[in-house]
Amino acid sequence: MIETQGLRKEYGGFVAVEGSSFSVADGEVFGVIGPNGAGKTTTLKMLAGLLEPTAGEATVAGYDIGETEMQEHLGFLPEESPLYEEMTAVSYLEFFADLYDVPTAVADRRIHETLDDLELEHRDRQIGDMSKGMKRKVAIARSLINDPAVLIYDEPASGLDPLTTNYIIEFVERLAEEGKTVVFSAHNLFHVESICDRVVILNNGQIVARGDLSSLQAQYGETTYTVYTTVEVPGSVRENGRYRHVVESMDAVEATREAAETAGGSVVDIRTQESSLEEVFLDVAQSGDQTDEAGNPPERVTGSRSREE
Repeated sequence: MIETQGLRKEYGGFVAVEGSSFSVADGEVFGVIGPNGAGKTTTLKMLAGLLEPTAGEATVAGYDIGETEMQEHLGFLPEESPLYEEMTAVSYLEFFADLYDVPTAVADRRIHETLDDLELEHRDRQIGDMSKGMKRKVAIARSLINDPAVLIYDEPASGLDPLTTNYIIEFVERLAEEGKTVVFSAHNLFHVESICDRVVILNNGQIVARGDLSSLQAQYGETTYTVYTTVEVPGSVRENGRYRHVVESMDAVEATREAAETAGGSVVDIRTQESSLEEVFLDVAQSGDQTDEAGNPPERVTGSRSREE
């Protein structure tokens, strides 16, 4: 559904994104993450056709990103999304439906069904009188007015309270379940981890890691095993009437079991702890390693980078 090859963006000699290549499958939720200034927003804006790449190419829904027809199949939500505050939510969405030539009857049904799904009340209130969370829901509804196959969301829950944030993340997940392809960025990596099929991690304008959570954990993360025994074994500490021993391999788990049995006891519980996406992200971002589609380091491009994403 989305293919990029060697995307590069410069601003007056400053390189914001360099050599970005990845693909997103139909119906996939794909995360683009990285620290501030990593190139996330620039990448998403290029995919949305709002920025022309300095080099490289990309297709969205089968169209080159410079083609007008691509917009018919795309819904874009920027991090900052100014709305026409003197309009109501309904009139605002009707206006955009008209821009997309959505038939009136179809638009009316789609608008109210989407606002119902988003649980947006007071939809006849002027947008300027709405809360930030309500405005964000209106912006999301706008991105869906043309029933696009691909959604590109830049920080869809930025600055919202936890309740509204969780609701919007769940709504994004439902969109994917309905067959939409979703590409989004977010600083809250717990949300990314909870709904993304795969991610790319950007740093200094380059992709430094990619894959699903399992593969990233296997390559960059750590797995530890907490073994609870009825008797003390070397390296264990007493906790709530039993002994806890943290080890880093299954061989060490087996050695702990044998030590417990030798001491006349047994293993009563084993718990596995894997690195979270946030822990993987911190490790990758600090290491500065880069990988291409085949897992090999990409060619470095000389030149300074801008601080703009």
